[in-house]
Amino acid sequence: MSQLMGPQLYAFLIDVFRLSLWLTILVVIFVPLERLFAAHPQKIFRKGIATDLGYYFLSSLVPALLLSVPVGLLAWAVHRAVPGGVLATAAALPLWARALAGLVAGEVGYYWGHRWSHEIPYLWRFHSIHHSAEEVDFLVNTRAHPVDMVFGRFCGLVPIYVLGLGSPASPAGSAAPVVATLIGTVWGFFIHANVRWRFGPLEWLISTPAFHHWHHTTTPVNRNYASTLPWLDRIFGTHYLPRKEWPAAYGIKAKLPDTLVGQLAYPLRAEPPTINPPEAAFDSRTAFAE
Repeated sequence: MSQLMGPQLYAFLIDVFRLSLWLTILVVIFVPLERLFAAHPQKIFRKGIATDLGYYFLSSLVPALLLSVPVGLLAWAVHRAVPGGVLATAAALPLWARALAGLVAGEVGYYWGHRWSHEIPYLWRFHSIHHSAEEVDFLVNTRAHPVDMVFGRFCGLVPIYVLGLGSPASPAGSAAPVVATLIGTVWGFFIHANVRWRFGPLEWLISTPAFHHWHHTTTPVNRNYASTLPWLDRIFGTHYLPRKEWPAAYGIKAKLPDTLVGQLAYPLRAEPPTINPPEAAFDSRTAFAE
């Protein structure tokens, strides 16, 4: 047992060191930007930042372990159910084409997984933790229950594998899932950042902090589910992006525990947190404004 623990402990410490280095890079990039271009002036050491630092390491280490079994089962099911011609056609595509198609396919899957996490009360139990932040900055990107994060990532991987764009059996086959996950993760830090930048016509094509901050506001709720491609919200009728306004308040109606352990246990309680209600006063004239 001790012989096995040595390599495992060493690998764990290497992962922690790697994540600490990546966190340092994120801090060096985003903290000055959030001070210079803040959408909402707030302290660096804001409320809940210690808990979010815990989520940063937890969300980086745990989901990959939890995903290994369901992804393996997904690959097995795809191999048996999807026609070989579909898989062969996708495998013949150039690497760049598979990666691009995988990004779009993964985003479609993520959109619906994210949307279901708002619309299905049991899933909202876990996803509400991500929305409990009353102040939003780049670090809120990692505030997520492991169950919620695994569900969202798995939904993103399903269309990638079904279309034959990903396979864990070979390095080439894993390119599309890796690219989709990497871009989604990196862009997630940016769209949560507390910066007031607007990108004009580019906001039709790619998500921005303004787009995603409206997803975290108290009203309207249940909009802007895409992580990188906002035109999916336009297609499915859930886009909201006023020209100039920024959300006045963030968070949810339920009061969650302040500690990391308390929040992880919260969705398992008998009574779920209050689910966000539909937007009774949603105005489609401003929802699609640019």
